[in-house]
Amino acid sequence: MAVLSRWVRPDDWKPVGVEALEENALQVVCSADNRSIIAGPGAGKTELLAQRAAYLLQTGTSPAPRRILAISFKRDAATNLAARVRQRCHRNHAGRFDSMTFDAFAKGLIDRFGQALPELWRPRPDYDVMFPNDRDYRDFLYQQVGTPPASVGTYADLQAIAARAFERRDLFGSPLPLDGWRNPTPGQWAADRFWQRSLHEGDKSRLSFPMIGRLAELLFRVNPMARDALRLTYSHLFMDEFQDTTQIQYDLVRTIFLGTDTVITAVGDNKQQIMRWAMAMDDPFTAFDVDFGGKRTPLYNNYRSSPELVRIQHVLAQALDARAVAPVSKTVGTITGDSCAIWDFPTPQVEAHRLAAFVAAEMKTHNLGPRDFVLLVRQRAVDYAAVLEPAFMAAGIPLRNEAGTVGAVMLQELMAEEASELIVTILRLAMTKRAGRYWTDCQEALAALRGVAPDEEVAQARLALELNAYAIKLIAVHPKPPKSKAMARSIVDDILAFIGRKRLIAVHPAYGQGGWLEKVLDATTEHLLASSVGGMDWSSALDAYEGVHAIPLMTIHKSKGLEYHSVIFVGLDDGAWWSFANDQIEATAGFFVAFTRAKQRVVFTYCARRGARSKIATLYSLLEKAGVRTFSIT
Repeated sequence: MAVLSRWVRPDDWKPVGVEALEENALQVVCSADNRSIIAGPGAGKTELLAQRAAYLLQTGTSPAPRRILAISFKRDAATNLAARVRQRCHRNHAGRFDSMTFDAFAKGLIDRFGQALPELWRPRPDYDVMFPNDRDYRDFLYQQVGTPPASVGTYADLQAIAARAFERRDLFGSPLPLDGWRNPTPGQWAADRFWQRSLHEGDKSRLSFPMIGRLAELLFRVNPMARDALRLTYSHLFMDEFQDTTQIQYDLVRTIFLGTDTVITAVGDNKQQIMRWAMAMDDPFTAFDVDFGGKRTPLYNNYRSSPELVRIQHVLAQALDARAVAPVSKTVGTITGDSCAIWDFPTPQVEAHRLAAFVAAEMKTHNLGPRDFVLLVRQRAVDYAAVLEPAFMAAGIPLRNEAGTVGAVMLQELMAEEASELIVTILRLAMTKRAGRYWTDCQEALAALRGVAPDEEVAQARLALELNAYAIKLIAVHPKPPKSKAMARSIVDDILAFIGRKRLIAVHPAYGQGGWLEKVLDATTEHLLASSVGGMDWSSALDAYEGVHAIPLMTIHKSKGLEYHSVIFVGLDDGAWWSFANDQIEATAGFFVAFTRAKQRVVFTYCARRGARSKIATLYSLLEKAGVRTFSIT
């Protein structure tokens, strides 16, 4: 890795860690202009951005002390991209790469600069984060807000506003007016009341992430000095999963970076837009190309899926975009028989046992582990788990409901939480005999928390000694996994004290408000205890914590960005897809996302006891058009 710390002439730079990139990808990596990249499933979006970061940092195209900012939609995507850059770059270079979610980016800005907002829009510093839903908005509109002035409208006017329209149009549809709404509509009057109550009433301000995003945009509109400081900080901006960008997020980026020398790379796939329900823009790519002069660049290769799966994917893709170009599979098919099939079962119980037997056989035939498979469902994962889990346990394969909750935190989200990840990594370092691969992760994480730069050799050496001494102490004090909640919490608190609570909050501001850190620590404690049952040793307990030997069960939305050897979609029926008719485009995009997680095989299951398949006949027609066969399994 030492060679990666040297500067490289742009003409001499080569991709790092991969044999080659497709021609369009290499053009993007070395580009000096704004680009919008349409990259289909398996095109290597994360690798593209990691290589671009490596090029910019190693060639000095992003000159120190300027930095690169990467904004992703999901936390695990942001974490994965940062890890990929660390693998591709020397730490001196990777230290100038900031990867975070849109929500974390906006929240960090409000936490640092929010008190510079005008009084009308200024939250209290110790605000709580809230997560309102349609029911909350309905209650506010119909029961709490009261009657507007006669000059604005009537109570009937408020009752006529749908909760979803209130959220999308009135609350967040456009940037906040500096002095409030003049001559407001009934919806704007209600929005103003919602904002002012959330900001200024009660013991604390209470803000949702969309509210934080709108406040951040206003902050930089009225504070040119803060805006200019951010512009000077970042020479380049990456936006991942760009198809799911909301108007709130887009407006924030436009206010900060439009008309500057910051070069923007927006990457996504318009065929995988599954967040329209969460206010994703209809066509962010076109808006970006118009506003920022983005040059549209498609990627054609698929490095994930076999040729047969790619062929079927293209049929689905054309249903979403008639102009979709057929991708080129760069992966070899490794299985015999159908790469995709629909299996009809008489009962959910038969389905569960047959699927468990199938996975067990495939693991043996292809030398695979449980996490090479995934069970996907549309919704209500807990209901499916109740039937599937006993069958898989009987086959010797633990099933892990990643959509389930531990305390107040979803299990899949807990695995991506910085506090949980760091606690487990330190435990791995201390308790695992061959812990070399955890050493670098711990050292880098602690250095970031303590503000130790990669080139501060004395401080790095001191940190290494401290980490080693703590690992020895930890295994001496806690030689075995916890047998009680008090013991589990003692371990969590011990590690947190070593990490430093204040340092953790300073680097990850989301832990600073609303008690979120405490919820994560409680969930970590509870999950650590549950993973330690049966007198396991530390290695087995930590494997159970991370689900190393369990087959994951999750929803489509939570599978995005992940990949598996085989995808088993359980429940292709009207019951699971009850809202299909409400937004067929988004539902079909979700279907496409589920299908494209697979490298080698996709199985769809159907059981008449769960529902008919008339409302989703369109999906079955697409599979039939692609030559996918149906088999009755008894």
